[in-house]
Amino acid sequence: MKKRTALITGITGQDGSYLAEFLVKKGYEVFGLIRRSSTDPFLRIESLVLSRQIRLINGNLRDSATIREAVKISRPDEIYNLAAQSDVGISFNCPDETWEVNYHGVGRLVNTAMEHNPNVKIYQASTSEMFGSTPPPQNEQSSFRPVSPYGKAKLRAHEDYVLGYREKRGLFICSGILFNHESPRRGKHFVTRKITHSLAKIKLGLQDCLELGNLQAGRDWGFAGDYVRAMWLMLQRPNPDDFVVATGVSHTVEEFVEFAAQFLGIRITWLGEGVDRMGYDENRRIIVKVNPDFFRPNEVNHLLGNTDKSREILGWRPEVSFKDLVKMMVESDLSELSR
Repeated sequence: MKKRTALITGITGQDGSYLAEFLVKKGYEVFGLIRRSSTDPFLRIESLVLSRQIRLINGNLRDSATIREAVKISRPDEIYNLAAQSDVGISFNCPDETWEVNYHGVGRLVNTAMEHNPNVKIYQASTSEMFGSTPPPQNEQSSFRPVSPYGKAKLRAHEDYVLGYREKRGLFICSGILFNHESPRRGKHFVTRKITHSLAKIKLGLQDCLELGNLQAGRDWGFAGDYVRAMWLMLQRPNPDDFVVATGVSHTVEEFVEFAAQFLGIRITWLGEGVDRMGYDENRRIIVKVNPDFFRPNEVNHLLGNTDKSREILGWRPEVSFKDLVKMMVESDLSELSR
């Protein structure tokens, strides 16, 4: 029997690498679209590449010719579009790039896929940032009010290429409205990894202080390895639909810092409010402080997902708790820095 074939865009990112490992274990033939880079981009999946369990194809969502070539080579039964300009903060500085990849790139991929196989199943990585200023908890029926170029581009892609193509052209395309998901593979410029990596450096005497933006921003954080299971489950259903994927529990950035410090044996005492708030260790040293430069022009203050639909229909539940996630990230960074 022919193996099912999957094409993953953004395969070298956090989600792409976990999904690739998951699909290989499921017996898929996996292809990945990968951008050329001056650094080694596939360290996370190197063993699978070297063992030829994954085949990489050069290209990106800005280039229609490379997308056509990738689809032609892979002939996918399923496509997981995880490629994006995924940094919300950077989207304010690079709005054109964000729209080019996160909106127009989706259109290039979807149209090319339909030309080659009208029956292809597509997963589109949407985001909780589409909810923006909508009060929590947010579910599939909540209003979308994005406040960043990232959220706005993702919403437009959701409206035009997920809802539009599903309703008007019969495409099997699902949208995973994923809330924040993290792991030791998260880029160090994202706030969670910045916290665990910096605090591990402080613990080892390699850094003096961690500077952050809005400490009171609330997020629903889960483990990326759990969330890729939900992506796959969406494409196994008989009909396409959209699903919120989250833990249903929210924590502030300040709480994330406290848990990470706790696992490193650091007890933080907080003093001050707003931009003057500072975190002190047992020796009264300032190890955390607020830097106004890290505040976004428009901030999403509170995201909290309602996952009733994904639990009931997909049978999906997160397996890694918030505390275990933070511990996993701290231990990974401490081990890496100690070496």
